[in-house]
Formats: sequence, C-alpha cells, structure tokens
Amino acid sequence: MTAQRRHDYITVDEWQALEQANPDVKYEYIDGQIYLMSGGSLAHSRIGSNVVRTLEDELENTSCYAYNSDASVRLSETRYTYPDASVSCDPRDVPTTEQMRIQMPRVIVEVLSDSTEGKDRLKKAHLYHACPSIQEYMLVATRYQAVEVQRRTGNEWTVHVFGPGDEVELTSIGVRFPLSALYRGTNVPEVMSE
Repeated sequence: MTAQRRHDYITVDEWQALEQANPDVKYEYIDGQIYLMSGGSLAHSRIGSNVVRTLEDELENTSCYAYNSDASVRLSETRYTYPDASVSCDPRDVPTTEQMRIQMPRVIVEVLSDSTEGKDRLKKAHLYHACPSIQEYMLVATRYQAVEVQRRTGNEWTVHVFGPGDEVELTSIGVRFPLSALYRGTNVPEVMSE
C-alpha cells in the first residue's frame, strides 16, 4: 500500500477520532504525523491475501492469530501502522469486537511495491525493530519471487533471504511454508527480469 503524508501535527486522540469518523479510510500514525494508506496493485493484494491465508493455515490449533491489513498495530504510544499482515500470540490480542488494535505483534509482514519499498526497508524497519515484541519482520517482493525475513537475535537483527523452491521459516511462531504459496494465483516471475 502507498502512504501519503499529511503535514499537520495531530495527537493520538485526534487521529483516533479521524479514523472513527472515516471508517473506510486508514491512516498510519507516526509521532504526530498521519499517513493516508492507499491501495496497491492486484499482485500486491493477492500476495497479501496469500500471506494471511498461509499464516492462518500454519497457525491453526495454536494460540497465535494472523491479521490482515485492516488490523492496526500499536508499536508504541505514538506509533501505529497498518502492515499487510501481522501475527500476535499474546492473549491480549485474541480477536474480539471490542479490540481495535494489536498490542503485542510478534511478526510483521509488508508486501513491497515500487512506491513503498524504500520506506518499508528503511523507515518502517527502524520502527518495527524498535518495538520489543516484534521478533520477525518479513518483506515480500512483488517484482519477482523472494522473501526477506529480518529476525531478532538478542539485540541484533539477522537477515534471511528465501527464493524459488525454498521454504520460508518464521522461527518466532514455529512455522515453515513454501515460498510458492505466497505467489499462488499471480503472474509474478520467479526471478527478476533484465
């Protein structure tokens, strides 16, 4: 998804009121700035759906829950995002009609696009790495079939890259799945074209 920044400083309460008044519009809130979220390509949408479906299948019969891009994630008191997918294994995040935000995300997934890749790799990576509950940050390519998993190891982050034929492993939630499952029903090539 693409985020467009609005330049006015607003409080968390003002942001929440804006979202309640406009339930069909999503804004990420980062340190007093809001960013309007807009749609992506059909491949982006399909890959995002495949990510959530794959995670749900793998997490069946566990205490972890996968959420789609409609779920807001609280990173801190002044940082809230709408990742393409997220996973929480915390009892505070059990789905209820009253719960509006994921409080303790363990895995965050962003599906990359040309317009957001730089932001997802730099700014959002910094935000996600700063959230103590997040153990893995998964970036899914849309121009070719590849996944990067940034994994917390103590105070450091390690990078694990997966390509065609590989099984993606998310150790913090104990799941493995074929990378191809994320690209089911798309025309995304296995390798980047010249």
